[in-house]
Amino acid sequence: MQRFDNKVTKQFGERNVATVEMRYKSLSGHLLKRFGERVHKIAIDAGMSCPNRDGTISRQGCFFCNRLGSGTGALMTECLSIGEQISRAIQRIETRFKARKFISYLQSFSNTYAPLPVLKAIYEEALSNKAVVGLSVATRPDCLNYQILELLGNYGKNKMVWLELGLQSAHDVTLKKINRGHDVACFSKAVEKARDFGLSICAHVILGLPGETREMMLETARFLSSLQVEGVKIHLLYVLKGTPFASWYAHGKFKCLERHEYVELVVDFIELLRKDIIIHRLTGDPPPGELIAPGWALDKSATLRLVQECLERRDTWQGKRLMTFSAGR
Repeated sequence: MQRFDNKVTKQFGERNVATVEMRYKSLSGHLLKRFGERVHKIAIDAGMSCPNRDGTISRQGCFFCNRLGSGTGALMTECLSIGEQISRAIQRIETRFKARKFISYLQSFSNTYAPLPVLKAIYEEALSNKAVVGLSVATRPDCLNYQILELLGNYGKNKMVWLELGLQSAHDVTLKKINRGHDVACFSKAVEKARDFGLSICAHVILGLPGETREMMLETARFLSSLQVEGVKIHLLYVLKGTPFASWYAHGKFKCLERHEYVELVVDFIELLRKDIIIHRLTGDPPPGELIAPGWALDKSATLRLVQECLERRDTWQGKRLMTFSAGR
């Protein structure tokens, strides 16, 4: 959960962060145990592209993805180098939160989709600041090969390295509908290959995709629990300007989840995740100027608070229903 430590501490207070950890395994808690202090992620735009946008697979992209590639657009819109993005972010976060350690998060588009020398230069610049203790690389499961995995595995010998792979759904019918450009089997194979190089995998999923039932979404949780993934990011489907989903939404082809529906789904999802899986986030951060719907997605703190309240009200925790489900089988 990106920025979880800041928001949870601010929302619940230092005393209640331990309560959060009792209900689910958060990234902030994991980092605190490993490094002994708060660690912040810095979202970076490395100027990458995507095979689902350059014509290799498609030119439409995934139907939920906007012109910034689900990232900051800092290089595209502000022409800031990776080093400049990191320096500015560190200065801002140090001033506000007194943090000293950071993870460079290559977020925008597909950050393994380039020739190896280009990727090597990008990764090394992202790791060059002495305050950076780790690297997180967001990409697609169909944008990996032996050389790239070997390169990332080598960085992982000295730094924390996360490979963040977009799955979105464990159902091929959904992946086809949203123009994902790969199937579920591709994701499973990518996880298996990446694990051979000792990489930690964080899967991205979206709740509320068109046509998905509650049971389909929960089956995605069961699917992830069956794989060697170490982390998961749970996203809300929100509609951004300029995306195919914006047109779908305008024509009434689907509705966004209400906040209470999303909160209950997140808790259901958590109950079906293995207890050792680290939850990196519980909802996303839509850019305010780009968001069409739902409006409540802009109040992330309220959503996090409601998830915590739901966990406590139901007296439930990560993996609770998975254990019951497994025992029943």
